[in-house]
Amino acid sequence: MPPDPFAGDPDDPARALDEPDDEAGPPMSHEEREELLADLTDLAVYQALLQSRGVRGIVVDCGECEEPHYHDWALLAASLEQLLNDGKMRPHEPAFDPDPSAYVSWEYCRGYADGVTASENENAL
Repeated sequence: MPPDPFAGDPDDPARALDEPDDEAGPPMSHEEREELLADLTDLAVYQALLQSRGVRGIVVDCGECEEPHYHDWALLAASLEQLLNDGKMRPHEPAFDPDPSAYVSWEYCRGYADGVTASENENAL
């Protein structure tokens, strides 16, 4: 790392910034870890089924800002893996000018996968 040009300077402009919140939260329970692993597995299935149909990822309605958040497949997988490994997700850049028609909800993905599975089971009979 290059030396900090403001090292030791009492007028360092970075003093006004909050310290990053690096405190670890409570440890993830076994059940939470299993749910997260299941979500990652489901996400891989959803991507395999829907990406070739032009779906770029998943849209999530944010309860905090009340806006939809668009997550590309890779970004969502990376966020879930980070949560699994670190116990929290870091902020990330939102999708730039996403096309809402290219994203579907988690529920849509689940329903689509269930439909494919039912169809395959029906054809196997």
